[in-house]
Amino acid sequence: MTKNLLIAIAFLTSLPFCCNTVCADQPDTETGFVSLFDGESMEGWKLAEENQESWKVQDGMLVCQGERCHLFYVGELAPLKNFHFIAEVKTTPGSNAGIYFHTKYQPTNWPKFGFECQVNVTHKDPKKSSSLYGVVNVDDPGLKDNEWYTQEIIVKDRHVLLKVNGKTMVDYTEPQDQVAASKQFERRLGEGTFALQAHDPKSKVYFRNLRVKPLD
Repeated sequence: MTKNLLIAIAFLTSLPFCCNTVCADQPDTETGFVSLFDGESMEGWKLAEENQESWKVQDGMLVCQGERCHLFYVGELAPLKNFHFIAEVKTTPGSNAGIYFHTKYQPTNWPKFGFECQVNVTHKDPKKSSSLYGVVNVDDPGLKDNEWYTQEIIVKDRHVLLKVNGKTMVDYTEPQDQVAASKQFERRLGEGTFALQAHDPKSKVYFRNLRVKPLD
């Protein structure tokens, strides 16, 4: 076997494997990351008490479609303060969802605590995917429905980075004297867990390969 052939084989085997989908760009390194979803069950996660039928596990994915219901991470790593979170996300046309961080379990309603990283490619809401919802909004993340993309959320003290397919969409530093945004939504950094959002019956969104690297 020639040297050039060996190099070609090594290159091909290093490429990420994807099945029946477009591969999302991979983050620079996976060292130190811990999987949050086993691909088979909701072990380590807890559904809100409302509209639990809006969530299901299907073919290695967490799939949401239905009336509002949030799925909270309650595994052994929670709560987290500083971390690097990664998930692969796929939207269908007109869909809306979200990834909350620094939040707390709530049985009903929209999460009061923490921040939402928006999931929205073509829903009518002008705040699109990778917006730090209501704080730093993104109007065009350069994504398409029915294609997987990689969402990263990196929090270190008062600094938040949101990335899509390796490209920084939001670079936010919270002011020292930040007060609650409203009585309904705190939108302040501290510590907490993650939550995935089922938004409405017309929105169907897929999540897979959720993992986190604690940075404390």
